[in-house]
Amino acid sequence: MTKRKNGSAFPSSDLVRAVLKGHSGLGLAFAAILYLVCLTGAIAVFATEFQRWENPDAPRMDSLSGKAAQTAYRTAMDRVDGPVEHVLIIMPSEDRPWPTLRVDAEDGTQTTWIADSAGRITGELRQSWTEFLTRLHINLHLPQSWGILIVGLAGVALLSSLISGLLAHPRIFRDAFHLRLGGSRRLQEADLHNRIGVWALPFHITVSLTGALLGLSTLIIGALGFAVFNGDTAKVYAIFIEPSPVEDARPAPPLDIGPLFEKVTQRTSARIDYIIVEHPMEKGAAAMFEMEDGSSRLASADSYAFDRTGKLYYEHKAADNNLGQQILGSLGLLHFGWFGGVAIKIAYGLLGVSLAYLAVGGVNIWLARRRDKGRPAPHWERLWTATVWGQPVALACAAMASLFTSLVAPLIWTWGIVSIAALGVATLFPPAALSRIGRAGTAGLLIALALIHPLIMESRDGMALIVDGILGLIGLALLTTILAQISITRRSRRATKAQDSTPQAS
Repeated sequence: MTKRKNGSAFPSSDLVRAVLKGHSGLGLAFAAILYLVCLTGAIAVFATEFQRWENPDAPRMDSLSGKAAQTAYRTAMDRVDGPVEHVLIIMPSEDRPWPTLRVDAEDGTQTTWIADSAGRITGELRQSWTEFLTRLHINLHLPQSWGILIVGLAGVALLSSLISGLLAHPRIFRDAFHLRLGGSRRLQEADLHNRIGVWALPFHITVSLTGALLGLSTLIIGALGFAVFNGDTAKVYAIFIEPSPVEDARPAPPLDIGPLFEKVTQRTSARIDYIIVEHPMEKGAAAMFEMEDGSSRLASADSYAFDRTGKLYYEHKAADNNLGQQILGSLGLLHFGWFGGVAIKIAYGLLGVSLAYLAVGGVNIWLARRRDKGRPAPHWERLWTATVWGQPVALACAAMASLFTSLVAPLIWTWGIVSIAALGVATLFPPAALSRIGRAGTAGLLIALALIHPLIMESRDGMALIVDGILGLIGLALLTTILAQISITRRSRRATKAQDSTPQAS
């Protein structure tokens, strides 16, 4: 440290404190982002179940014929004013037993419709909550490139934290079942943090690694394009995706996809997953069929692309994937747990909650260590507690808002306002009270959501009732933790009073 001419130290102690405070604030802000990404990821595992919860009256079916798909496709296009750029037809599946048709207009608007087994349009798809949740996890509702980059960096930070945690605790595997309960809160937190980190280590590494790769894919592809193709990233993408049809923008009648169904079924008996129709009202129209080949591979999609004349101009089978294509095709499934049915989803959901707890526990241990060393940070403790329990409240409020609007923007505003309000409340209450308020608020909202949803929306889908039941049970479980904590606190106070009233021996 140097001294100025007037004898004052430089940098001054006030400046050092301000810098350290800013450093701590940035660290907590990034920890909050990591926590939010982990929490929303655990919930987004059940995206298809939530989509069924949002559309409980949708007609259910096992399959859709080519004739019905053609009818629905033409009807959906007729409902859009102006030229159509693309049409995405998602066929019925076990997870989502009804077809949807998303029409992308030339002016940038998108509309998604639900059809019945005869191809009749039954209404627009409601997906405000599902889209809000998944986009919050993927890009934090920031501009696409920046948001995905930040989430990718969060994945890198999580992966590096896991690795550094293992290296910093050489006995972590030996003490995998050692818990010091009933003593120091910091030691309890540290032991539980380390044990969860070890018990679910394969999951944590898989999710953080795949999340980092998905989030940083743009940077990775840019680096490959610069290193291999003189900066031409289009050549990198061409390695992994099907080629585009020959462009011909001359107007033409809408592409007829009915005969293409027959051509595909003649080539394979695999189930059609989805169909993308490119520029259906141009001479250069084309349709790409994505098929599930029925194998046990994660990347199990066969692709067939036809031009307007019905000529097959591209064919690719999952069995012929190279290593890069296998990895790329598996990343999303591995990251979200969308590959093994309900059991895998439940496991991913629970493990995702444990990952969110790790993100919270690391900060809790840091704050507890500061208290033990005589350097408490009560303002950071309040802000952190408000963040941890404010987010479940904000997400539950957004889910409640989705019952009354099909737009995503009101949900973003609801979540943002409640999140800011939670931070404002942090100045009024101590951390313990903030925790109770957050848990009580989340519990009340979830129970209300479970009761109001079936009253507002006519349910013909048992999955919607299951989701309502689980939301209600989670709310009751949170209320139970509050009552248990109050009971423990009262017993502790009674024991303290009894001890104080006991005469001391002379």
